[in-house]
Amino acid sequence: MGSIKEFIKHHYRHFNAAVVIDAAEAYDKFLKDGNKMMVTLAGAMSTAELGLSLAEMIRQNKVHAITSTGANLEEDIFNLVAHNHYKRVPNYRNLSDQDEVDLLNNHYNRVTDTCIPEEEAMRRIERLCIKLWQQADAEGKRYFPYEYMYQLVRSGWLKEFYQIDPKDSWILAAAEKNIPIFVPGWEDSTLGNVFVAAVRHKEVSNFQVVKSGLETMDFLIDWYRENSKDNFVGFFQIGGGIAGDFPICVVPLIQQDLKEDCRLWGYFCQISDSTTSYGSYSGAVPNEKITWGKLDVTTPRFVIESDATIVAPLIFAYLLGQ
Repeated sequence: MGSIKEFIKHHYRHFNAAVVIDAAEAYDKFLKDGNKMMVTLAGAMSTAELGLSLAEMIRQNKVHAITSTGANLEEDIFNLVAHNHYKRVPNYRNLSDQDEVDLLNNHYNRVTDTCIPEEEAMRRIERLCIKLWQQADAEGKRYFPYEYMYQLVRSGWLKEFYQIDPKDSWILAAAEKNIPIFVPGWEDSTLGNVFVAAVRHKEVSNFQVVKSGLETMDFLIDWYRENSKDNFVGFFQIGGGIAGDFPICVVPLIQQDLKEDCRLWGYFCQISDSTTSYGSYSGAVPNEKITWGKLDVTTPRFVIESDATIVAPLIFAYLLGQ
């Protein structure tokens, strides 16, 4: 039986398929030249179990930083502890309004064809996170959202609840490597909502217990300057939205607002099913980013217009030589 890489090289010869190979080979060369790569996660990639491939990419030092929505940050852990309780709905396109109400009443939150169980996933993690927030509050300490997730998985509290092989959790892999996870707009997540409720209920004394999105950008400035000092940092974007737009802006921030010199992003690839459109960030072609001072005319640029749940694991398998 041949490898995934051999299959892709044999069959993916034209159009979006050919760009998959071009992007993968450029990614591989970029790392071999001594550069680093940031991966950005939008959509519901953790619920789509991207950890099955992303975790090994992290372990093999093919990913050096991640920018993630709050949902992707938490949903990898939800899947880690509640996988067997998830409910798949293959006929989701045909659900009636009453079917949706039935899922709600049974405490299933639907993401396309996959329903996350509220009690086994969200509430279990919520109770543990409140303990971590309260501990930080009592000690007068403040942390980024991902640092709380690292505390959680390193505490050992979750091990008895594991329902997948730990090697398939990208959060566990990231914690082992201690790579930074930049999480803009964390309040747009289940745990972000829970945190606001905890402050309003006086379970946590103030909002400053979790560092803000503005502080996250400040942290990203330092990380980017340090890691682009001698080599380039690349940008592998899965989906669009804030997970992509937030981190790529760090370069014009440094150059135009701080008025300091730094390298532009040295590689760019976006996987998105957003069609090219007017005024859309997710649908903007990469050369538009040249005008914003994010990419150079020499930056290798790729757009794969396809479903990231299909394409990203194939590119990762290619890079891992599987």
